[in-house]
Amino acid sequence: MTTAHVPTVRFSGNRRTLVILATVVAFMVGMAYASVPLYKLFCQVTGYGGTTQVSADAATHVVSNHPVTVRFDANINRGLAWKFEPVDRPVTVKPGEEVIINYRATNIGPAASTGTSTFNVTPPKAGAYFMKIDCFCFQEQTLQPGESVLMPVRFFVDPDIAVDENVVDVKDITLSYTFFPALLENK
Repeated sequence: MTTAHVPTVRFSGNRRTLVILATVVAFMVGMAYASVPLYKLFCQVTGYGGTTQVSADAATHVVSNHPVTVRFDANINRGLAWKFEPVDRPVTVKPGEEVIINYRATNIGPAASTGTSTFNVTPPKAGAYFMKIDCFCFQEQTLQPGESVLMPVRFFVDPDIAVDENVVDVKDITLSYTFFPALLENK
């Protein structure tokens, strides 16, 4: 009785290394495209890094005797030829009071470019109490050379910050945005 020999596919050492490296590169490119939406989802679910867990519609009441100072920070990844800065100075708000502030982005490069921002709140324990109503984060922003745009943020500090013993000591919050070059789909 003869046994049929089924050929197996084996790669030589160099081909095997090439296949593994190509797979790793393809995975890394895929993760780069998915990083901003995955980061957004992760932060919204966990509140990681001071990210607010939910977007809010409005506060239910204002707490007058617990003022909180909110400072604004702006950062740019080196791969994006933009200038990005807060327009407004720090504001002192009463928890529950709705505030609108602005950031300004300017394309200082020679060509149109698109950026996407992430944000965080410090101290991290205050992130669950910082409620954004409207924001430009996680949205692609395309600027032409020399173009400058105002980017408003509408927010309030949750009134529960004044009664939660874990955060009642928070008197200063920093809202920080970082813009990165957006990875665009082929159009």
